Amino acid sequence: MKYFFKHRISFEKIFQNGHIMLFLDYDGTLAPIVKRPQDAVMPSKIKRILKDLLKVPDIEIAVISGRRLDDVKKIVGLRNIIYVGNHGFEAEGPKIKFIVQNLSGFKAVLKKIKKELTKRLYGIKGILIEDKGVTLSVQYRLLPKKDITLIKAIFQKALIFYQIKNKVKTGFGKKLFEVRPAINWDKGKVVLWLLKRHKSFLKGKRVLPVYIGDDVTDEDAFKNLRGRGLTIFVGKSRSSQAEYFLKNTAQVHMFLKKILQLKRRSNICQS
Repeated sequence: MKYFFKHRISFEKIFQNGHIMLFLDYDGTLAPIVKRPQDAVMPSKIKRILKDLLKVPDIEIAVISGRRLDDVKKIVGLRNIIYVGNHGFEAEGPKIKFIVQNLSGFKAVLKKIKKELTKRLYGIKGILIEDKGVTLSVQYRLLPKKDITLIKAIFQKALIFYQIKNKVKTGFGKKLFEVRPAINWDKGKVVLWLLKRHKSFLKGKRVLPVYIGDDVTDEDAFKNLRGRGLTIFVGKSRSSQAEYFLKNTAQVHMFLKKILQLKRRSNICQS
């Protein structure tokens, strides 16, 4: 990956002209990673920038999160924005109300899994089991390092039957394990769907998709948008499908501020 702020000059003309569709992860991108998910707060300066970007006619914003839809809507708290929850399984925004179909029976399976995991993990401090309606996560951010291998083994043992029967998919993110429906759908696919939808409204006008994320779950979006737009990983440089990286949420703010400045300059020149 290349450090974005060493290559930004070549993008200035692209940002100034044409439509931009911003896809933004929440935890670790718009808000710093914290030990407890409920404490993850988006800095006020980033919220102000998003508000200003929403006023730009040729910018569309979507927040793509692993959190449940109602949660991410509440913590971001902005209108006229597309919200995507549960890694793409549900979305809502202007003229959008979407949830992946074919989930009949899955919620009953998820209920059984939650009960089994709660039983197996009982008494282990530092574990949070979060039922998000369409998915379930086991977060271990507060867990001592020495216990992580044990938790992983317990998780795998509890899920093996459901995986063999193709009733669920399992995955992992930053300090968490996840259970999802066994459906071929993820952040990458929902991003392509939203992009196609936006392009149809613009009747063939050029749209630059920009995806910024920090987690393993964002890799599907990086992969699907490679060669189509701008993909940016947030964090220390590591192996990723993203083409560029930013170091932290403070630099995400700098990046968004740069787009706003370029768009405002472009609009002044055109008026």
